[in-house]
Amino acid sequence: SLDVASGEVLAMEGGFEWIKDKSEFNRAVQATRQPGSAFKPIIYATAMNQGMSPATVVLDAPVVYEQEEEDKTWKPENYGKRFHGIVSLREALIHSHNLATVRLLDKVGIRNVIDFSRTVGIVSPLAADLSLALGSSGVGLMELVSVYGVFANQGMRVEPYAVASVQDSGGRTLDQAAIQPRQVVSRETAYLITNMMEDVIQRGTGVAAKAVIDRPVAGKTGTTNDFTDAWFIGFDPSITVGVW
Repeated sequence: SLDVASGEVLAMEGGFEWIKDKSEFNRAVQATRQPGSAFKPIIYATAMNQGMSPATVVLDAPVVYEQEEEDKTWKPENYGKRFHGIVSLREALIHSHNLATVRLLDKVGIRNVIDFSRTVGIVSPLAADLSLALGSSGVGLMELVSVYGVFANQGMRVEPYAVASVQDSGGRTLDQAAIQPRQVVSRETAYLITNMMEDVIQRGTGVAAKAVIDRPVAGKTGTTNDFTDAWFIGFDPSITVGVW
């Protein structure tokens, strides 16, 4: 859980095995897992940067890609194996349509999405292929939560920090976290993506959150095959929270 404006770590749970002296591995900051559809807002934000809008339409229908280097084909599918035809980008993100997102990634350009990912704070290696639309490349939990914080913070990025300051026994400050907000996304793009993710909670894949959170929030779910990984990242104007 991060403070939107400052990047301060408000809460962190990276595992419980250390209690039993088994492991000190902190999954919140050390593990990289496939984010699935939780990566999609980055792709849609890239589209907004290119002049598209939530009302821009894309086709959600079966498609097969030839992978010449590996001499095989790739046929992405939607959850439930249903297709929805021509849909708006808003509806595609709200309901997490995979095929529409794959086509959108192809349209905006894989390299453009990777470059934008770096701008908003993704540092993990990303596969330069269309499977990126389905969140196939592993990222860290705090890493992705801080990216969502950019949208919550009207396009401003702040680096997460866990230690505010260090003082000696005399009260002299030896070190202090430097909070340096940077505008990395336009306020317009941040607003549009936030607004779309509010609809994810109101009537999309994150609707379960609406029953337990009694204030306006935005967010996105993400799952991988057989629910090996399940994510939820959400925010209000002051706090961004991610759960794996």
